[in-house]
Amino acid sequence: MAATGTWTTVDEVMERLASLEDSKMRAVNEKHGDDHGVNLGKLRALAKELKTQQDLSLKLWQTGDTAARLLSLLICRPKSFDKDELDAMMREARSPKVQDWLVNYVVKKSPHADDLRQAWFSDRDQVVASAGWALTSDRVAKSPQGLDLKALLDTIESQMQQAPDRLQWAMNTCLAQIGIAHPEFRSRAIAIGERLEVLKDYPTPPNCTSPYAPIWITEMVRRQNMK
Repeated sequence: MAATGTWTTVDEVMERLASLEDSKMRAVNEKHGDDHGVNLGKLRALAKELKTQQDLSLKLWQTGDTAARLLSLLICRPKSFDKDELDAMMREARSPKVQDWLVNYVVKKSPHADDLRQAWFSDRDQVVASAGWALTSDRVAKSPQGLDLKALLDTIESQMQQAPDRLQWAMNTCLAQIGIAHPEFRSRAIAIGERLEVLKDYPTPPNCTSPYAPIWITEMVRRQNMK
């Protein structure tokens, strides 16, 4: 194998990923729809060894292997992708973790982020639409100028309860972000959450905040007020 950080073949990297495969980890991941068995901490360490390699990243993505695609997203250059490439990648990203990393580690850093947000927001594919909502949640929290928050709440109120799981989760996140970041809409956001009861009974580990929007909003606002 080539020296650390200078690997140039997909086969070498795939061999390394295979050596990191853990059957117990795979069983846990598969319960969440992610078909790989590589510990994410070890995957990040491998990405740190490889450093940024756009060509290798593209080749790893083309394998279709979930662990390889996650690694590819860690070693790519986000600003090197054009809008059509990112759109195609999102439509290929069936694993929830791949979709999440693609949005957060690549698309959000792209100059095409808001164009894609608007294009994906109402897409017929619920996975693609959920990415549009995730990007919208980011804007709600960081750069809400130009967003119609009232219209977002209207859409959430009318559609979230019946939405497929991944889209529902993304809408719920947007609802919570509106309530957390925008005091003028907080009461309505909490009221929508209370009426729809989406994720009200979601199992939440100790010391973690429930994703149920009224609890999430209230807790995050409390923490903000303590600063």
